[in-house]
Amino acid sequence: MEVILLERVEKLGGIGDVVTVKNGFARNYLLPNKKALRANEANRKLFEANRAKIESDNAERRTAAEASAKGVDGKTVQLIRQASNTGQLYGSVSARDIVEALEADGAKVAKSQVVLDRPIKAIGMHEVRVALHPEVAVTVKVNVARSPEEADLQAQGVDVMAQMFERDTGGFTEDYDPNAEPGATAEAASEPASDEASEEA
Repeated sequence: MEVILLERVEKLGGIGDVVTVKNGFARNYLLPNKKALRANEANRKLFEANRAKIESDNAERRTAAEASAKGVDGKTVQLIRQASNTGQLYGSVSARDIVEALEADGAKVAKSQVVLDRPIKAIGMHEVRVALHPEVAVTVKVNVARSPEEADLQAQGVDVMAQMFERDTGGFTEDYDPNAEPGATAEAASEPASDEASEEA
């Protein structure tokens, strides 16, 4: 189906562009959300007659979105969730959770503006795009952790899961020399190495 875009649509085009899209996408998304008109002769005339107003309305909305962006861009919100030892959440973090966390932090955004390709299902720092306007998008960080202490570590750049993995596997290989004779101590096993080092020096 051919449609006339009434606003910029990512990967499609800008205001006034006539593009061909799948019928379902037009009927279920573009037309009901007033993002486009069917590209017939009557609508082309209607669009051209109202083009200046459509463009000025869009410019006003863009200016308002740019002002809002300053209070949202770069924000970090913290969400405490229960998760397994492997860091997988029992459940997931949705766009609504992110909207509520941003609101609690004084930033108002709509659920439809949060661009989540898929729900967040693991602890860690996640970057999420917020599209305040078709031409204005910002990024917020979502810090998902099992406790406030864990969230603080992640905020400092610590990979909590990698640390936990090291802690789980550490301790088994220390002081173990497969070539040492039974009953030999770690010190005895390491003596030849120290002799070689002193000869090199």
